[in-house]
Amino acid sequence: MQTTTTQPLFSAALKPDALPSLAGGWAAIGLAALVASPVVFLSPEILLPAGIAFGAGGAGLIGLGLYRARRRRRLEQVTLWPDQLEISITDEEGSRSLRRFDPHKVRLVLERDANEKTRAIVLQEGETRLEIGRFLRSEERSSFARAFGTALRRARRGP
Repeated sequence: MQTTTTQPLFSAALKPDALPSLAGGWAAIGLAALVASPVVFLSPEILLPAGIAFGAGGAGLIGLGLYRARRRRRLEQVTLWPDQLEISITDEEGSRSLRRFDPHKVRLVLERDANEKTRAIVLQEGETRLEIGRFLRSEERSSFARAFGTALRRARRGP
């Protein structure tokens, strides 16, 4: 398929949320150390367990930071042209894949929970199914689906 315009009808870059920084975690460890330090000095027999607890907490925060940094590398670029829908996915390792759909044939399927919150956004064309925005919060999925659905209807109507 060849695009006939240089301006897409719709374009969105979907990325996982930037979670709050780890500074709060380090502050919590510092506060816990400050509170626990008089106990450690008064009671040397708990020095080893306290050290183990603080070490495990620090290691946990470092692991969480590494996980979040890796997760932030994920990107789903959704670009809708009048004659083509492109979904470019960059995974956590940096590998990139490109999927193309015909906007006239693809269906936008929203899976909802019992409270009518959007659980999943699925593109379906024939037997091919692709879930997008899995990492988005429910409100973000709903907002994206609304905007994308409007653009998809506009692409189907034509110029």
